[in-house]
Amino acid sequence: MPLLLPSLPSSTACLLALGAALACHSAHAQNLQQSYEMARAYDSAYQAAQAQFDAAASRAEQARAGLLPSVGLGGGLSRGQTENTNPAVTRNVTTQSLTLNASQPLYRPANRITFEQAQRNVEVAQAQLDFALQDLTVRVSQAYFDALAAQDTLSVVQAQKTAVAEQLASAKRNFEVGTSTITDSREAQARYDLVTAQEIAAENDLRVKQLALDQLVGQTNVKPRPLALPVVLPSTQPSDVNHWVDLSDRSQPQIRQARLALDVARLETAKAQTGHLPTVDLTASVGKARYPDGTTTSALSTRVNTGSVGVTLNLPLFAGFATQNRIRETLSLEQKSEADLETARRNVAQAVRASYYGIVSANGQVKALEAAEASSQSALDANRLGYQVGVRINIDVLNAQSQLFQTKRDLAIARYNVLMGSLKLRQASGTLTEQDLAAINALLSP
Repeated sequence: MPLLLPSLPSSTACLLALGAALACHSAHAQNLQQSYEMARAYDSAYQAAQAQFDAAASRAEQARAGLLPSVGLGGGLSRGQTENTNPAVTRNVTTQSLTLNASQPLYRPANRITFEQAQRNVEVAQAQLDFALQDLTVRVSQAYFDALAAQDTLSVVQAQKTAVAEQLASAKRNFEVGTSTITDSREAQARYDLVTAQEIAAENDLRVKQLALDQLVGQTNVKPRPLALPVVLPSTQPSDVNHWVDLSDRSQPQIRQARLALDVARLETAKAQTGHLPTVDLTASVGKARYPDGTTTSALSTRVNTGSVGVTLNLPLFAGFATQNRIRETLSLEQKSEADLETARRNVAQAVRASYYGIVSANGQVKALEAAEASSQSALDANRLGYQVGVRINIDVLNAQSQLFQTKRDLAIARYNVLMGSLKLRQASGTLTEQDLAAINALLSP
């Protein structure tokens, strides 16, 4: 993110501008939307959720098979030998058979319920896929803004190092001409050494954050685009936490998943209760048998054609109390699903409230830090002027510089926190979409 730095000598400013231009030219910058699209095609967690959804859809079609007719074709070839002792006759018999069987369930309530459960499981997989997509959106955005924050921190530290170096050079010149004490030089040298250590830490942090972003999007040396300043941060509308909580109860994927799991558990209880009910199937078969060498009673070649159609009834009478115990089991699992749903509702409501108050706090911090930035700049200017006229000492200027740069860094991070808070609030309420990501992407520099 571009930062407003204290005035520097023209040569130093030109060198910094040239270095920034070369850095931007050597690395390909991309916006948040592009990073998201690359991560969506690369992220293994999202791809696993997509595969799980496809598998659930296929399982639902498998469950449909219990409601449709089944047809089978069978054939056989056998050869046998028959011996009679009176009269003494030995006969070889070859049998060739072909049978076509068909069955259509007429009354199988368990199969109907199994199909309904499969449909609910598809909706569960869809909720899991929605959650994975929203989670990917937040993870990409977090990595993106973490990299930007690390980049801003390094820029601030480097600018502070430049300013401290100039203050150190000024203190040395003043000491040489006798207008300041050695204390000023040593204080400036100590501050310069401290900033140098901070620069090393900031460079390493940027490297780590850059690697995390690269790994998430599946590319190397990804350079995120900074915010375009001045930036107007999005407001949280509606500004009522209860509205977001109510919205999450209808839309949040985890609540949807828990509610669907309760539906599946209730259907499982209904299916267990069908263990006492009869099943009725319509059956039909067509068969053909050929005896080319004759039969055991005749030496003539024979063909036999058979056909049948009927209804098969199966009524369970006693299964060793298996059905009753299965019903008790499913009722207990149904109570568990109800408790899981209530737990999901409470957790999501807590997450929504925490996200809402977090973004309200972040917005307040941004406003306070913007005011603090202006005040810190004025304080630095006043201390520099006082140092020049001899009413301020070198440490006063160094402290004012440190305060200004720290405020700039905190302000940049607070702005990113507002943007991330907006996404996390929508994720917690289950309403996060690509349009929300596009709205934040529009705030980046073109």
